[in-house]
Amino acid sequence: MALPSILKDNLQLPVVAAPLFIISHPPLVIEQCKAGIVGSFPALNARPAAQLDEWLHEITETLDKYNRENPDKPAAPFAVNQIVHKSNDRLEHDLEMCVKYKVPIVITSLGARPEVNDAIHSYGGITLHDIINNRFAHKAIEKGADGLVAVAAGAGGHAGTLSPLALIQEIREWFDGPLLLSGAIARGDSVLAAQAMGADLGYIGSAFIATKEARAVDEYKEAIAEGKADDIVYSNLFTGVHGNYLKKSVVNAGMDPDNLPESDPSAMNFGSDTTKAWKDIWGSGQGIGAIDHVMTTAEMVQQLKDQYAAARERLFAT
Repeated sequence: MALPSILKDNLQLPVVAAPLFIISHPPLVIEQCKAGIVGSFPALNARPAAQLDEWLHEITETLDKYNRENPDKPAAPFAVNQIVHKSNDRLEHDLEMCVKYKVPIVITSLGARPEVNDAIHSYGGITLHDIINNRFAHKAIEKGADGLVAVAAGAGGHAGTLSPLALIQEIREWFDGPLLLSGAIARGDSVLAAQAMGADLGYIGSAFIATKEARAVDEYKEAIAEGKADDIVYSNLFTGVHGNYLKKSVVNAGMDPDNLPESDPSAMNFGSDTTKAWKDIWGSGQGIGAIDHVMTTAEMVQQLKDQYAAARERLFAT
């Protein structure tokens, strides 16, 4: 199946920037879109809830103005991530805001909800649901998602444990729709590798933490630039869902990253008053060894484009 136009027409690189908890906000999203990749942010980053209206107004107005001034090279569309887990007491409000502003792409996480997909489809938007295995992938499509984000081993934040090779292969046996791959992708050649496996686009998160527009403290950005794959710990302690985090932040919080207790998954809580528990524990994927300094978002995307082009040239020269 061909990709929907929203995922290809204005993209200069087949990449969606992952929504980063706390980190992603309008300045980062706008620069990602202007650079030619899909920018995104979690709805829950806008706090209080009323701020989401302000953020969506700022993003849509800024990108509309940019597109009027640059008709030959318009910005890529943007996306909003919605946590659809039952503990998210803001979902109804945040979904109404997405409908109000006709958000082009909505990325859903932690549960598949037909009514959410229906709301986004009502104005022509599309939904992508992130999954960590083939069983969840089937459920998401059965409940009306348009596409999938395969979150494989090595991805930042909530990540699975499956090899990207195995996960993409199993999904492509039955699904020919939009498929994105997440998991240690921080270079343009990794994007091309994702496409070679069968994904349509790469899904890049941790690399954008080390950008000037990211809403992260300097120490966090520097830790990304200095870190390697060995600096990541996989734990479900902080949210009840397994994810990848920088060991340095765990140590700073007074804990031993090699001896973290297990959390009760039933205690998951993504309500409107739960940011504090996550604030100082830094999510990160295993691909950060590719990042060696903090740069602007435009510079980061240009680097990815150059690497992608060079990888294609190497591949087709053989």
